[in-house]
Amino acid sequence: MKILISGLLLIITVFTVYASGDYDSVVYIKDANLALEGYDTVAYFESNAAVKGSNEWKTEYKEAEWLFSSEYNLNLFLGNPDNFAPAYGGYCAWAMNDGDLAPGRSELWDIIDGRLYLNYSKSTRKKFLADINSMIINADSKWPEVELMLSKAGTE
Repeated sequence: MKILISGLLLIITVFTVYASGDYDSVVYIKDANLALEGYDTVAYFESNAAVKGSNEWKTEYKEAEWLFSSEYNLNLFLGNPDNFAPAYGGYCAWAMNDGDLAPGRSELWDIIDGRLYLNYSKSTRKKFLADINSMIINADSKWPEVELMLSKAGTE
């Protein structure tokens, strides 16, 4: 029964995100089809900072527009976008632990073992970091099903 309820909640959550217009691809976008709210995903890794990107250096990846703060960062991304793209499509890592969707905030980030994780709020980030290993294991197990549902929703 618990599995059935969890599955129904996941379907409702995915439908709500899709119907609300916050969804345009498997990558979470809030406005103007911008991944990471316009922040430079490479800068998290290279500068250890959340840095706004520029329209001067941009590309499209997974149906979202990605902005970069320099041509160098754009080229690094183009060389291997999966290395720099946030885990769980930029959705909240703590929420994904339960298979739920919540927007990831570009200012609430961590890099763990070479992966970028975003969280919805300071409190969810604190919970995520408090039990990071089990959180990542659980979220990693839930993401493929959520990703598949999101990608199917985008093709209908």
